[in-house]
Amino acid sequence: MADRCFVPAGSRSLRPSTAPSHTLHLGRIEHAGRLVDEVLLAVMRAPRTYTREDVVEISCHGGLLPAKLVLTALLANGARLAEPGEFTRRAFVNGRLDLAQAEAVADIIRSRTELALAAAEEQLAGKLSQRIRHLREDLLGVLAHLEAHLDFPEEDLAPDTAASLVARLRDGRTFLETLLRTAPEGQILRRGVRAAIVGRPNVGKSSLLNQLLGRDRAIVSPEPGTTRDTIEETANVRGIPVVFVDTAGLREADDRVEQEGVRRTRTAVRQAELVLHVLDASEPFQPEDEQHLATLADRKRLVVLNKSDRPNRLGRVPEAVASGLPVSCLTGMGIERLKDAIQRTVWAGELRADMVEVMINARHQEALRRAREALQAALDALESGATFELVAFDLRSAIDAVGEVTGQTTTEDLLDRIFGEFCIGK
Repeated sequence: MADRCFVPAGSRSLRPSTAPSHTLHLGRIEHAGRLVDEVLLAVMRAPRTYTREDVVEISCHGGLLPAKLVLTALLANGARLAEPGEFTRRAFVNGRLDLAQAEAVADIIRSRTELALAAAEEQLAGKLSQRIRHLREDLLGVLAHLEAHLDFPEEDLAPDTAASLVARLRDGRTFLETLLRTAPEGQILRRGVRAAIVGRPNVGKSSLLNQLLGRDRAIVSPEPGTTRDTIEETANVRGIPVVFVDTAGLREADDRVEQEGVRRTRTAVRQAELVLHVLDASEPFQPEDEQHLATLADRKRLVVLNKSDRPNRLGRVPEAVASGLPVSCLTGMGIERLKDAIQRTVWAGELRADMVEVMINARHQEALRRAREALQAALDALESGATFELVAFDLRSAIDAVGEVTGQTTTEDLLDRIFGEFCIGK
């Protein structure tokens, strides 16, 4: 395909099909007798490529149009567009990556903070896979021991040997529980946390969004009811991707457009994992504020006292308001403390770079949860003196579930689901 549309520069230059592996060639792409672009073409032959297949990569000039025209020329000469995640799927099928590493490629592409990127790179490097393989090999060792006794039933299992097998299964269960505890943080890094900014009109919700983002994203006006729709933007808050949702002011509205905005606000609150309830500290505490405070009482919430650069006129307020975080969206006062509070609220414990080495995703969590249940069943059966056939059955189920994480146990439907979530062909 490359031969048909790539014309190498110079009389002694090689065409792609005859070029040696891992060489770079200057030339031009032509289509229908016309010059499309001057490019660099790299030839890489299997198995030393991303997919372990023969690969040609073309580097054209930046910009959408040159890339589009080069792609058109290639498609006209027999190429086709890649399916989502197809290159990484080929890398998995050809044994260059396991399934957990393949998923890390998508996480790298989608990462929105340095910490999320670090977690994805650790998974791509195989940190999670190494631990999963070690666990699976240990469980296979226990299974081999049990099956040996099934084949030779006349040989009794010595008490010390039985105790050793129980200890190994308990160690496996403990390890699974350790991995499962990383799931909430892992999912936070991958998809972020939704935080709805709510409150009465004109308390400074849009100004707070702008301060948290570090730029003017929302229109700010002294006129109440400026925000009629929800505005979503993602910010890096102490390494955590937080999707802030600026909402319409909570009040009874006569205007149908504003009514729709209030309805969307309530939807945003239901979908949020964190609510930033903004109050105007320069005005007396209103009955509406108290009503909204009660409505949001069952939500994970931070009360934000905006306009705290002015004299405080809130008066007597509930404890939730008295302990609120004072900020000034005009001067930026208190914004860093608010970011610290957001991080502490959504992330349990200290946030360290070394925590990202092993953080499982939702698919891993589901597979490892099944593995833990099967392993617990095997442990219960072994400790209660059940037949080894029952113990071995549960242990095989646990081994199969563990193998799903790295792809040692998989199906076409599972691969279609995983790689179908990639946003691009890569």
